[in-house]
Amino acid sequence: MRIVIGEDSLLLREGLARLLTETGHEVVAQAGDADELLRKIGGHKPDLAIVDVRMPPSFTDEGIRAALTVRDRWPQVAVLVLSEHVESTYALELFAGGTDGLGYLLKQRVSDLDQFADAVSRVASGGSALDPEVVSHLLGRHRRGDPLDRLTAREREVLGLMAEGRSNYAIAEQLVITERAVEKHVTSIFSKLDLPPTADAHRRVLAVLKYLETPAGSVR
Repeated sequence: MRIVIGEDSLLLREGLARLLTETGHEVVAQAGDADELLRKIGGHKPDLAIVDVRMPPSFTDEGIRAALTVRDRWPQVAVLVLSEHVESTYALELFAGGTDGLGYLLKQRVSDLDQFADAVSRVASGGSALDPEVVSHLLGRHRRGDPLDRLTAREREVLGLMAEGRSNYAIAEQLVITERAVEKHVTSIFSKLDLPPTADAHRRVLAVLKYLETPAGSVR
């Protein structure tokens, strides 16, 4: 897989490049700011761009803006955004236009090699990956009359894994239950949250995220 890395920290950038190279990928270019990142993506047309949320000059949302530009100009390039802290607003903005080939992870996940490698592979193959802490933050928001209160503890677990971008098979493996049991939970979740059921894994992630960002009572 051909990858371009956009990260202002030289130490982290080089660390990511080494890690990705050692796991069989080709890092074709690196960039320290958003403008340079876009130039290198345009020149190399990689399979995946790994992008830091906060980049020079203001260190606010340059990375998110660059990621959205990549999605618009080069939709064939998958994008994995890395963030230092939970910033659910940025995550929801990023996923608003679709979830295919898109991921948002906290930088601390890089130290878990298996989890990071899984996210890279999933996003590059057209899937999605949303950090568990972001999902937990969204699920934990209290809203009066919140339909989430209708869910059982197991259904909340399944919903969280769905929002991360995991397939029914992966959810079954994680929770040590059958895939058929997962399907039943998913059907129940969609019913309780008034979400249209769909077999498309990526569409259902988008549906869940749209529910989580919508004030209680407005999803119908």
